[in-house]
Amino acid sequence: MEDSIFPATVDENLALAIRILLALVIILTMSALCGRLALVVRQPRVLGEMISGILLGPTLLGLMWPGSQNILFPQEVKSVLYVLSTVGLTFYMFLVGVGVDHGNGDPRGKRATLLAVSGMLPSLLLGAIVGFVSYRELSGSDVTRVEFALFLGGALSLTAFPMLARILYERRLQNSSLGRLALVAASIDDAAAWCLLAVLLSLHSGAGVWQSLWTIASAGGFVVFMLFGVSRLLHPLGARVARRGALGYDGMYTVVIVVLASGLFTDYIGIYSVFGGFIAGLAMPRDRVFREALHSKMMDVVSVLLLPIFFAFSGLNTNLLGVVTPTLVLPFVAVLLAGFIGKFFGCALPMRGFGFSWRESYAVGGLMNARGLMILIFVNIGLSQGLITQGLFSVLVLVAVVTTAVAMPIYRYALPEWLESGISHRPESPVLDQVA
Repeated sequence: MEDSIFPATVDENLALAIRILLALVIILTMSALCGRLALVVRQPRVLGEMISGILLGPTLLGLMWPGSQNILFPQEVKSVLYVLSTVGLTFYMFLVGVGVDHGNGDPRGKRATLLAVSGMLPSLLLGAIVGFVSYRELSGSDVTRVEFALFLGGALSLTAFPMLARILYERRLQNSSLGRLALVAASIDDAAAWCLLAVLLSLHSGAGVWQSLWTIASAGGFVVFMLFGVSRLLHPLGARVARRGALGYDGMYTVVIVVLASGLFTDYIGIYSVFGGFIAGLAMPRDRVFREALHSKMMDVVSVLLLPIFFAFSGLNTNLLGVVTPTLVLPFVAVLLAGFIGKFFGCALPMRGFGFSWRESYAVGGLMNARGLMILIFVNIGLSQGLITQGLFSVLVLVAVVTTAVAMPIYRYALPEWLESGISHRPESPVLDQVA
């Protein structure tokens, strides 16, 4: 009688559509409520959306209503949710790539590169050490110790670039020297982490050394083709949008086809479609009008409809109650400390070396620690490809929630409003002319 809440029908497609529509209504309602609650407690909306997905899974709903997962989210519904979330993530990472300004030749961008490296390497190293030591307790048997350690380090080296950009724009700091440095450094961190993941997926494919080398070479060729070939072909589109101030239907068709084809190719070579979406974003025209037109057309649909599906799909695979077991408590603490310490001090110390105050440096260290959606995408790929176990997946999801939740309190404590207002109006030397 599990299915008694659904009307009887002989049309299997209609029955599946009813189940999916019900699941979407539940997912979006929970996402909207939790996102609003997050704003009430002065947290980013995305944190509430992340938590909403966890609450729909075995952590809360499954505990209170044991049969809910089979009734509301049976396997056939989860399969459709997976496809929708994959499409959503591909377009989201595309928009992230669109927002990365990689074409500016300002030599002061070296400071942003140094900040990115100093923020990424300590987290990568500490995470890899934790992964190397805890390999037997946390890893599956088909993953090598080196692959496991590098994956964990790569996950902890991420910064939630889109969230960081949103926070800085909301606080009108995007054009300050502090904001420009943090934005560019975060984009470099994320690009490097995705490249590392692409290499790990290739090596883990089990197809042999030559197949792995072919995959890596194909990925490299794809990047070159997109950034030096497709990008030039898209220049007329960017110029046309800059003249008209809008992106028409023909332009949208072109963009969507490029994104989907890129995701298809990277999926085909075994690297996952989100990498293709990200590179497609980097290949788009860098004109500000074009980027704003893309964001205005796509970001709301992706953020409001497709990303909550991804959060829900992640939550359905996450049981945070399992993290409190004796075998996972210590690994969770170790992973959390490795990620936080490496990113916080790795970013704060060079900021101080650049001449910023200790308060400004700690504020950037706190913001760069927010991993948000980016680490969720990273670990979902790792789980689907067998690089990590279900237990470590839950640990890393909780790390994502905790590091994202503490980012704003650290920032506000380090930079109270009376100091922040001075930064936003301070004359500065720009690292970049534009950051989306």
